Amino acid sequence: MNISAKDVKKLRDQTGVGMMDCKKALTEAGGDFDAAVELLRKKGQKVAAKRADRDAKEGIIATASSDDGSTAVIVEVNCETDFVARNDDFQNFASSIAELILDKLPADRDALMALDLDGRTLESAITEMTGKIGEKIDVRRFEIVSTDGKAVSYIHPGSRLGVVVEIHGNGESASVGRDVAMQVAALNPVAATRDEVPQEFKDKEMEIARDAARNEGKPEKILDRIAEGKLERYYKDHVLTEQPFVKDSSVKVGDLLSDAGLEVKRYVRFALGD
Repeated sequence: MNISAKDVKKLRDQTGVGMMDCKKALTEAGGDFDAAVELLRKKGQKVAAKRADRDAKEGIIATASSDDGSTAVIVEVNCETDFVARNDDFQNFASSIAELILDKLPADRDALMALDLDGRTLESAITEMTGKIGEKIDVRRFEIVSTDGKAVSYIHPGSRLGVVVEIHGNGESASVGRDVAMQVAALNPVAATRDEVPQEFKDKEMEIARDAARNEGKPEKILDRIAEGKLERYYKDHVLTEQPFVKDSSVKVGDLLSDAGLEVKRYVRFALGD
């Protein structure tokens, strides 16, 4: 039977269910629109439609890593309440999404939703889970870190915050990489090194510092020196490799990495709702 795109769109508009599932339901129903709606209801997809306009701001951050440490993924999976976020079924579902991303490496969210998860698309699986749990569920974002070094992941207790760091070098990376990931989680640096801080941001910080010093009556000839000192302080507080190590403030993160024969290339930090 030929199911028109117009009919598929009409069913999607009424139910909020994905296009592929709408087309499948219409096909199974022999083109009968009401029967297709009933099929979707039986699969829990009517629940998803009813909750489509609800806010899903709770949830968890999940990660998955390849056995050789060359690839790690991080994903934010959302629901409506913290109660559901702590539910084992929801957490296991989020973990399965992370594993699916690791296995298939989709290019974007649309590609992810079309992937097969246990015999149906992820989009369908999300709809089914919505029907089972009774709350809107969504995959908000994900990122894949693939490297010829090591990709080390860390999930903060409570699963509302996660980090993946890319580490390179000849040293032992697992424990140091985890320490660096914990650092990123705790202090949320703006960049891995000072060279990665955008020049326009540096210029703005210098300008603010000069104006503040000028307003305090400092001589013009020392304003640049004062501003440079303020910028150095900013680096210490906000640049990963220049921050004091959270486990030992007498050591900079950059020194920790150097002593281990390692360097951090980049990091990804997901905090729920950011």
